[in-house]
Amino acid sequence: MDNSSSSSSPLHVVICPWLAFGHLLPCLDLAERLASRGHLVSFVSTPRNIARLPPVRPAVAPLVEFVALPLPHVEGLPEGAESTNDVPYEKFELHRKAFDGLAAPFSEFMGAACAEGAKKPDWIIVDVFHHWASASAIEHKVERRKLARTLRESGMSIAERVSLTLQRCNLVVIRSCLEWEPESFPQLATLGGKPVVPLGLLPPSPEGGRGVSKDGEDATVRWLDAQLAKSVVYVALGSEVPLRTEQVHELALGLELAGTRFFWALRKPSGVPDVDVLPSGFEERTRGRGLVVTGWVPQISVLAHGAVAAFLTHCGWNSTIEGLLFGHPLIMLPIFGDQGPNARLMEARKVGVQVPRNENDGSFHRDGVAAAVQAVAVEDESRRIFVGNAKRMQEIVADSECHERCIDDFIQKLRSYQE
Repeated sequence: MDNSSSSSSPLHVVICPWLAFGHLLPCLDLAERLASRGHLVSFVSTPRNIARLPPVRPAVAPLVEFVALPLPHVEGLPEGAESTNDVPYEKFELHRKAFDGLAAPFSEFMGAACAEGAKKPDWIIVDVFHHWASASAIEHKVERRKLARTLRESGMSIAERVSLTLQRCNLVVIRSCLEWEPESFPQLATLGGKPVVPLGLLPPSPEGGRGVSKDGEDATVRWLDAQLAKSVVYVALGSEVPLRTEQVHELALGLELAGTRFFWALRKPSGVPDVDVLPSGFEERTRGRGLVVTGWVPQISVLAHGAVAAFLTHCGWNSTIEGLLFGHPLIMLPIFGDQGPNARLMEARKVGVQVPRNENDGSFHRDGVAAAVQAVAVEDESRRIFVGNAKRMQEIVADSECHERCIDDFIQKLRSYQE
């Protein structure tokens, strides 16, 4: 690797996210931020995932190269299932097997990228699962490699993947910052013996960035336009793991019992007839105060709308940040992975409450849903406390100078390895 480049010369950064849109979209935001500072980015994913990404801003598009690698076919995996939200939960193992099959095409890409005359990559940014990407960096003598934890853990054999990737990386980058975690972040100077660098929170633009409806014609936004200010609970539990039918029914009946207005972005359980997804008569009984949508929803547009009073969320990292970007208190119903720790952190900060769960089997009941919704969304002393704390968190999430400074410091850290 040629180390003669000056500190002012552009970097070439390869970004290879995990195959989930909760990882792909923040990594695309990172790509844009790097490109806006003059650095070349190769964004690596699969063809269908790349095709479904929103376009990058025209001003930075010349510096963002999309590299489409074919996802190997695995028997039993649905055709075209390239991201986790294409795959039923019971087939996640097959999807991870297909993901590991990207090792060979990624190595071929790296070989071409490091060929004579090309602008060789300076860094590779990967998730914790990409042990094979780190191995490829070593094979092709890309000396500067690192691990990016764009979201928290998910996937198979986490300990083995993390251990292998940590062994082969130079830096651990976490989507957080000192301002967000003032108590714990100073204690996390290293992970696996590698320096930890904050990347900032990468919040979407609240003024109408990616995912915001520009023309106001989206049916969901029109429905919200007809509602009173701060009267609607927005319900969205992510696109990866749908609730089981009986859980959907308890959540629906809880929303009905709560008596508040609601807008529900519902991912249907797989293999369930449409007629059985919701409790019998639920939509008729809640007509006029509730809307259930099973297709794509412009989440940022919804959260930005003045009719929204609270956010019932699974507490995925993206959704948590997006909800607090608009100062919404949270009703929390974590499902798996990092969502439980995220929810506990937010509950400790008193920005909302978790739906009560059975300690033995993790189940929840309609009465618990109704109580949590009323505590957070109905105007009384508890809601005022949650709103006040959510507004304080909003100040951190919406502090663009803080997050841009994290990106600048991150780039300086990358450059320090070249000097």
